[in-house]
Parts: sequence; structure tokens; C-alpha cells
Amino acid sequence: MQEFRLEATRLYLRPFREEDAEGFFQLNADPEVIRHTGDAAFRSVEEARTFIRAYDHYQKYGYGRWSIVLKETDVFIGFCGPKFHPDQQWTDIGFRLARQYWGQGLATEAAKRCLDYGFGQLGIERIVGRARQANTASIRVLEKLGMLRTGSFDFEGHPGYWYEIWANDRK
Repeated sequence: MQEFRLEATRLYLRPFREEDAEGFFQLNADPEVIRHTGDAAFRSVEEARTFIRAYDHYQKYGYGRWSIVLKETDVFIGFCGPKFHPDQQWTDIGFRLARQYWGQGLATEAAKRCLDYGFGQLGIERIVGRARQANTASIRVLEKLGMLRTGSFDFEGHPGYWYEIWANDRK
């Protein structure tokens, strides 16, 4: 069976693989990368590998975060994708890139492709975006995606903004 692969212009997205563990570890080891996420760094590459092995969103919900891979180099540079939150019954879009890839439009490219897939092939009606108010780069990405700010909330002790986009808003 062929592995899922979502093509974009400069990158592609695919399910996490154990070989991504080193990249995941490095990604989350950068304090600037995780500054606004509320996540802790992995303590080791093996802990990142354990996370990848245990990631079950593809099986449970049919989708989840995916590895972002640059087509030109075939190198893991981060992750992006829709994530279903069963307790709240909503799907959000999330993205994280290694710092050397910031400011190149890659997060927007990956997230736009994920929205297209989520609304098209997956039939999701509404996708939300969440960002700390201080995370101006992520806010810019959400706004470039056409998401509208619809509220504020407490993002793990920090002020956050809530964004939404509906499938019928994109037609």
C-alpha cells in the first residue's frame, strides 16, 4: 500500500516516520521554535521516536499532523496538519517549522494545502486556528489562510486568539 503524500509546490506532507525522530528532537530543542506552543522539548531522540510510534491520530480519526518535507532536499523541516480534538469536537490547523525555514512562506504553503485537503477530501466543515497573541508570525499565517479572528481565550496562561474558517467560506 502506498503511503499518504500531500503535494504542494515546494514541499510535501506525509505521515510521521521513525526516521523523523532526530528532526523532531532538533525542532523542539530550539527554545524559539517552541516559545509560543506550551510544549516541552523532548529529552532525547528516543523520546521523540516514542512520540512518533505512539501517534495514533491517523488510525483514530483518518488524519492528523504530518511531517513537512522539502522536495528539493527530501529533508524533514517541521510538521503541519489538521488535528481533531475529540473532547471539544473540533479540528484545528497546526504548524511548526525549524527556525532556518521561517520567513519563506513554507508554513503558509503547507497549511493552505492542508486546509484544501481537509475541506475537500476529508469533508471537514470548520477548521480553527489558535495562537498566542504574542506569536505574530503564526497569526500572520492564519490570516493569510483566510481565517477570521472570532475571539480570545486563555492559551495556557497567556492571552490567545481564536480563528475560524468554514468550508463554505472558501467556495
